[in-house]
Amino acid sequence: MFVATLGHSRRLHVRAFRAEKQEHWFGGLERAFTSFGGVPEEVLMDNPRALVVRHDAVSRSVQFNDKLIAFAKHWGFCPRACAPYRARTKGKTESGVGYVKKNAIAGHCFASWEAFEAHLGRWEREVANVRIHGTTGEAPTARFERDEAHRLKPLGGRAGFGSLRELTRIVGNDCAVEIDTNSYSVPWRLIGERVAVTVAAGEVRIRHGAREVAVHKQSQGRRLRVVDPAHLDGVAGRDGAVRRVQIGSPTLPTSSPPPSLLRPLAEYEAAIGGSF
Repeated sequence: MFVATLGHSRRLHVRAFRAEKQEHWFGGLERAFTSFGGVPEEVLMDNPRALVVRHDAVSRSVQFNDKLIAFAKHWGFCPRACAPYRARTKGKTESGVGYVKKNAIAGHCFASWEAFEAHLGRWEREVANVRIHGTTGEAPTARFERDEAHRLKPLGGRAGFGSLRELTRIVGNDCAVEIDTNSYSVPWRLIGERVAVTVAAGEVRIRHGAREVAVHKQSQGRRLRVVDPAHLDGVAGRDGAVRRVQIGSPTLPTSSPPPSLLRPLAEYEAAIGGSF
């Protein structure tokens, strides 16, 4: 069971899934946003393994799954994870689930999965969101319409998050990986290494092992090179042509190449219509 509850009004949305995979979490959130007619500033979750990689109970540092980060950026909310063993937040997320289990499901049986989903939809509309809530003393729907609906971020006609892609690439000698004919830079020390790439929500996120090493805005053109200058720190010639230092004798002046020969690599790339 997926249960989403708005923090102020306590209006909830419930969905049933046959598994608890990451795609089901995303599907539940997207249906909740559609049901509420908008997106909240924050989404507090109970550390599901499909979304939270690590949450240190002592330091409170949280590592979210890359797909969740991309999903949150796509919809425009900030993800938060409940502090482990902290009743104030963990209990807040679990109370809605307990209410659904006891009030909507316990004692019922259904002829089909479709009948089960239809029952949940009716229960949400006719029971859960119109009852007098024990904490607020108001019906969630009325409180939502008065105080909360206008504060949600508009959906803006955004499509679902189904366009996410996960790829594997080998970093080339040009300190970049190629995706859809475009190249995206990574730190030069990873040349020859295998990296994981997530393409979603207009971003290209690149990981080496568990560490995220690059984030780029996805290019809409073709055969373009997207470079973060910091990835080339320490590479000879990154700021132009490489100049050879010459040591002259006391009697002979040092000579240097004519300025016309000291051309940056970018000029040659422009001449051939793209990067090497």
